[in-house]
Amino acid sequence: MNRILLLCFFMVSATVLKAQAPVSVAQKSAPEIIQFKENSFDFGKIPQGKPVTHVFEFTNTGTDTLKLDEVRASCGCTTPEWSHEKIAPGATSPIKVGYNAYADGAFEKTVTITYNQNQTKTIVIRGVVWKTPVDAAPQNASVQLLKNINQ
Repeated sequence: MNRILLLCFFMVSATVLKAQAPVSVAQKSAPEIIQFKENSFDFGKIPQGKPVTHVFEFTNTGTDTLKLDEVRASCGCTTPEWSHEKIAPGATSPIKVGYNAYADGAFEKTVTITYNQNQTKTIVIRGVVWKTPVDAAPQNASVQLLKNINQ
């Protein structure tokens, strides 16, 4: 009985081990071929309703041309602009990221870059939008008094 159980154990172990595929060279971490000068940018405090932009610059550190297939923002309030041309090895290129600053409060948005058909890189923008006053500042009576005195 022990031999049968031991035999079953080895058969199950062999099946489980065989089911695991070996890690191919492509699955191992490939060297980065897109290198950004900065991976994130903080706008700090910005007024509500005043759009802001930042340019992320990257370099093709690979030995072959680099093609940005897609640059996608995490929401509609963030708009990326980039070149659809191929980037030669060693060349640099910008990605301009705009934020509309419509909603007040803290924000953190991601932009995912898909390049060379299946590789991705993520950059981040963040900041705080402060709410602008609804009404204009009250008129200062002292200013009018000074105007009358100086006339």
